[in-house]
Amino acid sequence: MKLKDKDPFAEPRQGPAVGPRFVVALLLVAAGIAWIAYYYLGVRADPTVLDAEASGPAFMGDIERWNYVIGFGLVLLGLVVSAHPSTPLGRGRGVVVGMLGCFVIGLIWICTFYVFSNDLTDVPVFNDLNQSNLIVGIASMAVGFVFATRWE
Repeated sequence: MKLKDKDPFAEPRQGPAVGPRFVVALLLVAAGIAWIAYYYLGVRADPTVLDAEASGPAFMGDIERWNYVIGFGLVLLGLVVSAHPSTPLGRGRGVVVGMLGCFVIGLIWICTFYVFSNDLTDVPVFNDLNQSNLIVGIASMAVGFVFATRWE
C-alpha cells in the first residue's frame, strides 16, 4: 500500500520555534506588563493619601491613566504579532490556544470587574481603571478574534 503524500490530519509544516517575530511579540508583551507594573507600583500617586504626588519619571506621572493605554496596548499588540503563522501561536494548535486564551482572559477580566465593582479599592489596576476595565476585557476578546481569523 502506497502512503499518501499529504495527510489531511497531519500538523502543518513546523517552522522554527523561536523566530524574530516571536521574539518581538514576547518583548512587546513583557514591555507592556513591565510598563503597567512600574507605573502602578513606582510612579502613580497613592489615592489613599491626601495631596500625594507622583514619583518616578515626570512624564509618566503627567500622563496618568494613559500609562494603562500604553501598557495594555503593548500587551495586546504583542499578542496580535504572535498570531502570525511564522510564530508558534500562529499555526496549528497554537492558534486555538491563543484564541481561547484571549477569550477567557477577557471574560475573566470583565467578570472580575463586575464582581468587585462596588468596591475596587482592594483590586490592583482595576481600582485605577474603573469603567475602562470593560475596554480592557473587550480588547482582549478582540485579539482572540484576530487569532480566530488564522484558524484553519
